[in-house]
Amino acid sequence: MTRRLALPRPIRRAQRTLRERLPNFRVHRTGLLAFLGVMGPGLIAGLAGTDAGGIATYSVLGAETGLSLLWVMPVTTVMLAIALEMSARMGAVSGQGLGDLIRDDFGVRWTLVAMLVLIVANAATLVAEFAGVAAALEIFGPSRFITVPLVAAAIWALVVFGSYRVVERVFLSVAVVFLAYIVGAFVVEPNWGEVGRALVTPHLPSEPSQLLLMIAVVGTTVTPYMFFYLQASVAEKGLGAEELPLERADALVGALWTNVIAVFIVIVTAVTLFGSGISITTAGDAALALRPVAGGLAEAMFAFGLFGASVLAATVIPLTTSYAVCESFGWESGVSRKVREAPVFMGLYSALILIGALVVLIPGMPLIGVIVASQNLNGILLPIILIFMLRLVNNPRIMGRHTNPLWLNLLAWGLTGLVILLTLVLFGSTAAAWLGWV
Repeated sequence: MTRRLALPRPIRRAQRTLRERLPNFRVHRTGLLAFLGVMGPGLIAGLAGTDAGGIATYSVLGAETGLSLLWVMPVTTVMLAIALEMSARMGAVSGQGLGDLIRDDFGVRWTLVAMLVLIVANAATLVAEFAGVAAALEIFGPSRFITVPLVAAAIWALVVFGSYRVVERVFLSVAVVFLAYIVGAFVVEPNWGEVGRALVTPHLPSEPSQLLLMIAVVGTTVTPYMFFYLQASVAEKGLGAEELPLERADALVGALWTNVIAVFIVIVTAVTLFGSGISITTAGDAALALRPVAGGLAEAMFAFGLFGASVLAATVIPLTTSYAVCESFGWESGVSRKVREAPVFMGLYSALILIGALVVLIPGMPLIGVIVASQNLNGILLPIILIFMLRLVNNPRIMGRHTNPLWLNLLAWGLTGLVILLTLVLFGSTAAAWLGWV
């Protein structure tokens, strides 16, 4: 029998702040109404991939490798779908967030390891978001030394003193700009036969730079903070095991939607920029891919969407991280609390924003390079969180009869092993080149 564990501490405040528009209720409907009642956490978690890191990484992938690495996208789609489904299932069956389950099952020491990985990965992602803000606004002229501090201060003040809900809706609508890539793929008229073959024909590159780019694609598509956000969101909505089919559908929709956008970004940039001699080093370079759709408005359109996606993610990531860390260790948390009431929460939240902004302000820091490098780090750290998740989701004490079936374990462990193998090959090839062996 499935057993719902008692919550040692509420993991609800983060989601009340991030998702006020999603009411806390149990769904007892059928058909479309039931799905609409459950829908939300998986879709939002999936859409998180279309942020500054995703947009820049997919653009660079298409511009530098053409369609040759497009086969990576179906792999990351499956990986993201599996990870989101497991997160939703654990949240529904246990009623707890991922950090709480790690602490309860592995103890404080391993929780510390998991939280350090989360902090490092999310700090890297936050750097990418502020780099996205700077890159977007530099298209219009203002220096990053003016725009980044202003945006960082506005984000901090917004969450501490304002209402996140309104801004979330505004910037989610701004991100719709990237639907233009779907239109663009038909405007530029690629060879769809080549696109189809590239999607199903694996091609392992020999260049370390392309291996690194593959890992960056994995890291930007399957990001650790998605799992913590989604699992706590499902638990906060009060969804239970009886809604598992609908929760799976929500997770699959989120995984498919974000990767469909990613595939079209790669196709458009591959057709318009690959082989043109243009290397994407600025947001303006990346915006050239939208010229066939938007003409002279391409740069403004790209900047508008990139800025919105970056600010939205830069608001969510430090909040999610601070709540996950504090509630994993039983520390007070909440943006409504004073610094002396929740010093770790407020300190970590503020420090993440400060670090993200300061790294981008280092003189001479290449913005697109910083974004892609941050996704490399995410990809390298990703297997650690996936291993925790796989151990937890296969624990009958937590999941009862809802543990992974054998086929899902084989697939999940296989994909996790693939990321580890790519990382080892990358380190090996880099070391060999450094030692002069190749």
